[in-house]
Amino acid sequence: MPNSELLQSEFLNEPRNDIEEREAAIQLREKIEEQELLLEFLLLLQQRKQDTADNLNEIISFISSDIEEVTKLKTALRIKRGSSLESGKKSASGSHSMNMTDDDDSGSSGSRKRIRQGLFTTNQDESDDHADENQELEMPAGHQESVFSKSSRLVKNFRKLESAYFLSRRRAVNPTGRPLARHSQMSSDGRGSLGGTERSSISNPSSKDPYNEHRQSGWVNTFLEGLCKYLSFSKLKVKADLKQGDLLNSSNLVCSLSFDRDGEFFATAGVNKKIKVFEYNSILNEDRDIHYPVMEMTSRSKLSSICWNGYIKSQIASSNFEGVVQVWDVTRSQIFMEMKEHERRVWSIDFSVAEPTTLASGSDDGSVKLWNINQAIIFLHLVDGASVGTIKTKANVCCVQFPTDSSRSLAFGSADHRIYYYDLRNLKMPLCTLVGHNKTVSYVKFIDSTTLVSASTDNTLKLWDLSMCTSRVLDCPLQSFTGHLNVKNFVGLSVSEGYIATGSETNEVVVYHKAFPMPVLSFKFNNSDPLSGDDVDDAAQFISSVCWRGNSSTLVAANSMGNIKLLEMA
Repeated sequence: MPNSELLQSEFLNEPRNDIEEREAAIQLREKIEEQELLLEFLLLLQQRKQDTADNLNEIISFISSDIEEVTKLKTALRIKRGSSLESGKKSASGSHSMNMTDDDDSGSSGSRKRIRQGLFTTNQDESDDHADENQELEMPAGHQESVFSKSSRLVKNFRKLESAYFLSRRRAVNPTGRPLARHSQMSSDGRGSLGGTERSSISNPSSKDPYNEHRQSGWVNTFLEGLCKYLSFSKLKVKADLKQGDLLNSSNLVCSLSFDRDGEFFATAGVNKKIKVFEYNSILNEDRDIHYPVMEMTSRSKLSSICWNGYIKSQIASSNFEGVVQVWDVTRSQIFMEMKEHERRVWSIDFSVAEPTTLASGSDDGSVKLWNINQAIIFLHLVDGASVGTIKTKANVCCVQFPTDSSRSLAFGSADHRIYYYDLRNLKMPLCTLVGHNKTVSYVKFIDSTTLVSASTDNTLKLWDLSMCTSRVLDCPLQSFTGHLNVKNFVGLSVSEGYIATGSETNEVVVYHKAFPMPVLSFKFNNSDPLSGDDVDDAAQFISSVCWRGNSSTLVAANSMGNIKLLEMA
């Protein structure tokens, strides 16, 4: 057979054709698989974007329902107001007429006036600094000149306000406070995922009585209260600058401040080993080069903490670096009780408001001790007190605090980053351990009987709801406050009517409100020498103590150089 015929024979060509067909089939199958892969990706992408769109639609839906609820309540209140004004006009016939329109707020409360001032009164620097941010916030065309958009503070913190709104909304349907979905948690700047958190917040119980604002949804009241409080004041102003000269001591760091029960006197204490008592009104009314205390008591050691008895006006307790707790009679300027059981420095002391003869102290020796000062009150002379109870822990105790309505409970913060809440009828085991800080807990304060705020050298304050502690451990704070600097020093903590004052290692006093994670106000101390008054270049100065004057808008603050100022929210 010729070679040409042999090459064209079926015997040789059949395998070649089969191979080419198989190769073509393989290529087609690979292309189909590639298209299937692309299709699967696109379908998954479509589903995820659709889920996002569904979530956003639901969020918009319940925000719209909230707008409707608030609008109805506002309309109902206006109707009620109009009825009241009409009744007032009828009852006042024959006397002067009152010229009041809907735009006249003369009949509104003082807080309403302060809110309007807070909205429209902004620092020029702040307005300039955030002009771009104001332009970036997109508002509906009909609302460009709204009250909200005119407040640079609100625009600057819009993301955090948004986060606080959704957080309040979520708590209404998730009172345990635990995240409903891990991916839905919001970051402190409000930039977290919106989906699960906000959608899970859809709960809009309607009000049966539209004229009763207290019937409004609970979350609305919480958020609205915070918003109003946030806007009530626009700055911290200096009411008085306390100038004191102590030439015998090289250091004037003030470790602790305390007002008496009436706000008539306040005391200072620190590393100069002295408790100084000043009369509040005298500091305000006198323009002197140096302010002298009305009473001065000297300790043998540096003082770490003082606390005025909330019932016995003449009684103040102190703790020192040697571990001694002392109770002083201010009128006699003498000690009438000493407690020496602690083995190391005592950082913190606190009188119980509910039971003023009960005192607690926390020490570097890892113990909290409870004292009863009845015997000293009876005998009215110096006695060595014996503790009536001891709580032993494994780490240094940095702060102790009684709730205002009970002497049977106590909270304290520790160097192990935790807060312990005890029922004092059982000293062997805490009722609840609060976990959330990642450095030493330096202060704890009760805002009310079940709400606690803590400060830590991790740069944060945290808000806790003790009623959420259904087990032995609570690891979900309600709020985390950031905006001040605190990494190594005790900078002070005080609470008043929902406002929280703390210090900063930037030499600033910072005020928060419990509803929002960002500062409401701040005030920076000048770097000046307390003796000469000259400015000094010392970046290491920090606020060392703060204390509100009762439930008021006034507080006293001191820094590490011994400068003391009376400040007022205005």
